Amino acid sequence: MKQFSIIAVIVVLLLGYSSIFVVQEGQRGLVIQFGKIKRGGDQQPEVYGPGLHFKVPFIDSVKKLDARIQTMDGQPDRYFTSEKKDLIIDSYVKWKITDFRKFLLSTGGSIPQAESLLKRKISNGLRSEIGGRTIDQIVSGERSAIMEEALKRSARSSEIGVTVLDVRIKQINLPTEVSTSIFERMRAERHAVATEHRSKGREQAEIIRANVDRTVSVLLADADRKARTIRGEGDAQAAKIYATAFTKDPKFFEFWRSLQAYRTSFKSGHDVMVVKPDSEFFDVFKKGPDALQK
Repeated sequence: MKQFSIIAVIVVLLLGYSSIFVVQEGQRGLVIQFGKIKRGGDQQPEVYGPGLHFKVPFIDSVKKLDARIQTMDGQPDRYFTSEKKDLIIDSYVKWKITDFRKFLLSTGGSIPQAESLLKRKISNGLRSEIGGRTIDQIVSGERSAIMEEALKRSARSSEIGVTVLDVRIKQINLPTEVSTSIFERMRAERHAVATEHRSKGREQAEIIRANVDRTVSVLLADADRKARTIRGEGDAQAAKIYATAFTKDPKFFEFWRSLQAYRTSFKSGHDVMVVKPDSEFFDVFKKGPDALQK
């Protein structure tokens, strides 16, 4: 009798444990009964929110689904513009489950399966929008319009029970081979522009250098002309002064010129002159004080 009581308690505990299920915060639960989703009194699928709930043990099973906002951020894809040029676009999608019954039936409750189906729809919407625009339109100012149209297209397709909240383009790049070609072309163009600027700079430098050289030559020639003029005027003035002095006292002038000649001839102190004793060069010494008398 005691063993029967223990077994009964164990059975009751198992039945009680099997009849209880807990839905965590951020989750929603669906009860599956005989392979179908259990419905409420209004014949609508009964969705269980966070908390403690009851079910029929060993008959009902519970499928818990994530009710939080999901982020789908996959690998960048290649898209073609209206010019038949390809772009590498990296995007992400924000979505959440809004119809849990439809989501469970269409995807089996698998988020990766839902993202695979959703990615196909989002990609088709982006391809349609990008295919009708040029690269300049996509890059310059119509990115927001592309994202809005892609969001509208995805919002109209809710057959998997989800709602797309946002579609965003993170980055737009050119393919590697196209980028390399464009960069090489840009580098060649910049090199050509730089070469042209250097050539113009050298040309301007030569012009400036020639102008400076011409200006210097003109200034030097003008300075030399003025110097010669001043020197000529000075020489003429000196000659005039010498002439005036000579006419006033010819003997003194002759004496002074002789002294100047002696000073110049014996400037170093080691000069040697070989002349005749009666040479006119030493007349001043030979005549003595009489040389200054009139």
